[in-house]
Formats: sequence, structure tokens, C-alpha cells
Amino acid sequence: MADLPLGDEPIPASALHLNLCGTPCPLNYVRSRLALEQLPPGGLLLVDLDAGEPERMVAEGLRSEGHAVEWLAEAAAGPSPGGVRLRIRRG
Repeated sequence: MADLPLGDEPIPASALHLNLCGTPCPLNYVRSRLALEQLPPGGLLLVDLDAGEPERMVAEGLRSEGHAVEWLAEAAAGPSPGGVRLRIRRG
């Protein structure tokens, strides 16, 4: 499974999911980082965020720490119109 690009992987039932829509910066980044610490290396985290600054801050911060971050379509973001979902693999 490690050889598949992140976007080609199915999302396992064991993936952790956070809905941080409406959560201000930098709290959404901090909560995402704390959730990643609960996962083993290679574990998946799905994070729903407001579009714009929140998605950029979380994605850039987690990438800088060595995690793989992928943006998923806005339609997949669930309860928040205009939100986005990030799929993050712990590095």
C-alpha cells in the first residue's frame, strides 16, 4: 500500500476524521497536529476545513513537518458549504 499515490488509495475505516469547519486559525492547525500524533506513522487523517486561509495554513504547516497532504474536492467536505477536505498521511 505504501507504493500507491495518496490520491489512489481507498480511505480505510480506521482513518481518523476531524470536522474543524468554523474553527479559527491557528487552532485548526493545532488540533490537526494533535490528532496526527495519535496515529501511527502512515496513518490517515481526514480534516474538514473552511476554504481559504484555514486550508492553506493547515496544509502548509503539516507539509513542513513531513506529512503528506492532499486536497480533496469541495463536494466531499460534508456539512460546511464551501469547505474543503484534506487527506493527511502521517509522515
